[in-house]
Amino acid sequence: MSKKTKLLIIGSGPAGYTAAVYGSRALLKPILLQGIQPGGQLTITTEVENWPGVKEIQGPDLMVNLEEHAKVAGTTIINETVNKLNLKKYPFIAISDNGTEYEADSIILATGAQAKWLGLKSEDKYKGFGVSACATCDGFFFKNEVISVIGGGNTAVEEALFLTNFAKKIILIHRRDNLRAEKILQKRLFSNSKIEVIWNSVVKEIIGTENPLSVKGIRIQNLSNDKETELSCKGVFVAIGHAPSNELITDQLELHNGGYVVTRPNSTETSVPGVFAAGDITDFKYRQAVTAAGMGCMAALEAEKFLSEQK
Repeated sequence: MSKKTKLLIIGSGPAGYTAAVYGSRALLKPILLQGIQPGGQLTITTEVENWPGVKEIQGPDLMVNLEEHAKVAGTTIINETVNKLNLKKYPFIAISDNGTEYEADSIILATGAQAKWLGLKSEDKYKGFGVSACATCDGFFFKNEVISVIGGGNTAVEEALFLTNFAKKIILIHRRDNLRAEKILQKRLFSNSKIEVIWNSVVKEIIGTENPLSVKGIRIQNLSNDKETELSCKGVFVAIGHAPSNELITDQLELHNGGYVVTRPNSTETSVPGVFAAGDITDFKYRQAVTAAGMGCMAALEAEKFLSEQK
């Protein structure tokens, strides 16, 4: 089975759905393929309080609203995942998991990124209920509480420092005896009286309540002596990095900073004309829903310009 489209959008987070709205308004009749996690990372987020114009909304509800907006605007939304993508011929070819071949005159990549997790069953259980990978998203909910941050790089230190704006105490847990973060960040961390660092330790289990689900502590293991200790905390922020979902384009587009797609300055244009990248697949700095949506808008406008020039 084969389908043709002027604009193919791969991914269904804020970037993808916003690109779909703008692409539809430009009469490009876009097709959007939702991917393996329709709605993206916001579907595993609970309260969202930083989406402009909405004081509070559940992450999944926000994504339902964005999907409906894209549909009403005129986007064809298909619950399929792209398994193969050929950007070396034009028009571009994408093949989905059910074997459908999509021929596209332009493509917007909005496949996002995934937080790296510890891989614990208890971590999965409490995601969105005290376990998070985004301090700027969820730190507000832990005012005057004790919070644990896991990691030792720039991300972990930055998140620990940010969380001091809300929490009464931060416990930073790192598996080594020194941090990988930049020296200036380390200096700020060590000079902050709210932050305690526990070295040479790993988290073995997230401890919490059942009804309602909520975190009440963690069990850690000291790697030097194998001693296990339980610590009380209301939140656990895993800050061991993010990985861009770039499996489709690793050998086809220029990448940097650990696999993020390179785009031209102040643009969503990639190293292949007609292919645009928006959201967390290219954004290693902000990683916010609202900035992803902004890039989705940019990508659709740039795709429209590219297609008009092709004519």
